[in-house]
Amino acid sequence: MMNKAHDVLLKSRLFGGLPEEHIREIERISIEKYFKKGDVIFYDGDEGIGFYLVVEGSVSVYKLSADGKEQILHIVKAGDTIGAVPVFSGKSFPANARAISKSHLLFFHREKFINLITNKPSLTMNILALLAMRLREFTIQVENLSLKEIPGRLAAYLLYLSQEQGGKDLIQLNISKAQLANLLGTGPESLSRAFGNMKKKKLIEEQGARIRLISRGMLEELAERGKDAR
Repeated sequence: MMNKAHDVLLKSRLFGGLPEEHIREIERISIEKYFKKGDVIFYDGDEGIGFYLVVEGSVSVYKLSADGKEQILHIVKAGDTIGAVPVFSGKSFPANARAISKSHLLFFHREKFINLITNKPSLTMNILALLAMRLREFTIQVENLSLKEIPGRLAAYLLYLSQEQGGKDLIQLNISKAQLANLLGTGPESLSRAFGNMKKKKLIEEQGARIRLISRGMLEELAERGKDAR
């Protein structure tokens, strides 16, 4: 297997911190898969026979409404997993997954993986932590979409990105603005207005795909309040 895959396993949220011998055992049961941009990895309702870990590229996990409107649930990058929750609950995938760039993934068959981890408590604890994190992410997303206006949702997402990227004030927007609008449950024009207002109020600066958080305190207040002051 490529060194890249081994390095990502070592640094991943699910497997990070495990002993080298465990990582090598995990590598041995994995299957490398490659997807082109736009390829569907699995569909909502497919049997959860295994899960994926992203080695390179990025994947959109999304739902489709009855009228075909797409709602992105989250964007999965290198080192993160896709489909772990239904695999460990023994259920079907509750959403669709599609490569949004050329992607290299590792696939883990459910039965082989469960057999491997049966006597590995440290890995079992990592899995519990991952499932708890996923639940927290969905809880935050439901709260953002149902209780906060667009500025509050955007502020919360920028602060989340900063935390994910090591607490930096200069962050990299890791998806397109069209995808970000979808993720936040709004349209491109509304998102553009929210960015414009933040720049006007000196909360942020834009440098291409990079965004500098100028007033973290005011962004935190906006994210907490959920809307701009009238």
